[in-house]
Amino acid sequence: MKYGYGVDLGGTTVKMGLFTQAGALTDKWEIPTNTASGGESIPTDIGSSILTNMKKHSLAASDLLGVGIGVPGQVWPDGTADAVNLGWKRFPLLPTLEAVTGLRAVGDNDANTAAMGEYWQGGGKGYGSLLFVTLGTGVGGGIILDGKCLQGAHRAGGEIGHIPVNPDETRVCGCGNRGCLEQYASATGCARLAMEALSATDTPSLLRASQKVDARAVWDAVKAGDALALEIADRFCRILGRGLAAVASTVDPEIIVIGGGVSKAGQILADMTAERYRAYAFNACKDTPIVLASLGNDAGMYGCVANLL
Repeated sequence: MKYGYGVDLGGTTVKMGLFTQAGALTDKWEIPTNTASGGESIPTDIGSSILTNMKKHSLAASDLLGVGIGVPGQVWPDGTADAVNLGWKRFPLLPTLEAVTGLRAVGDNDANTAAMGEYWQGGGKGYGSLLFVTLGTGVGGGIILDGKCLQGAHRAGGEIGHIPVNPDETRVCGCGNRGCLEQYASATGCARLAMEALSATDTPSLLRASQKVDARAVWDAVKAGDALALEIADRFCRILGRGLAAVASTVDPEIIVIGGGVSKAGQILADMTAERYRAYAFNACKDTPIVLASLGNDAGMYGCVANLL
């Protein structure tokens, strides 16, 4: 039996896992992300930790498929990577990892690896194509078609958070444009919609007693039947559903999977989004199922190993 390492590289920690090629997670651990000196020691730190784990499990290079890594940025065909928050610009990530470990290394954007993980062993398992959307501080995504991740000419395939959904927006998105999907359908966007609704009306609401009006507070209030929270959630899901419909009419996935922190709201989020999605979707795509992700924060590691197969 062969094994593979999945590495989810974040700005503060690096999550690593040892998997069988069948997709079983057999060991998991973390190390700090050392961003000093432009992050130059990161691949060496990762490689050293993997070598230590290989000794722990008595694994030789011949037992391994290699190392897959997900990066908060772009990984180019030559193995270099760009990641603004790590200080990388055409950084020789994969060649360095291979030199340190003696193993094959493959890499991709972290949203793409999470999409691949959900496709391989998560909410999209058993389907031929998938649209994955992650609702966190921003909105990320990944598109899997016929088992392959859509990259795009500029490594921007799947950046669904920056679909323009409101031409009248005056506030600037983190990308520099205005009216992007993630300005409304992220955790940050949900909190902003809530604050705007609370300011615009004196309607009684559980949210007025919340110490912190964030996405979790909104969805907890929705589950409690709070009328104003339901209005906020309706707007959130209408905007998200419209964005998903736009992507679905382009790539026609078999299933849509929702992950990220906001997905912890549970089935009510998937159900409300699906209802609004159907109102906007092209006829042929209206019945595309919308489900919740199932791998949580481990999705990226799973996807990194899937990329080794």
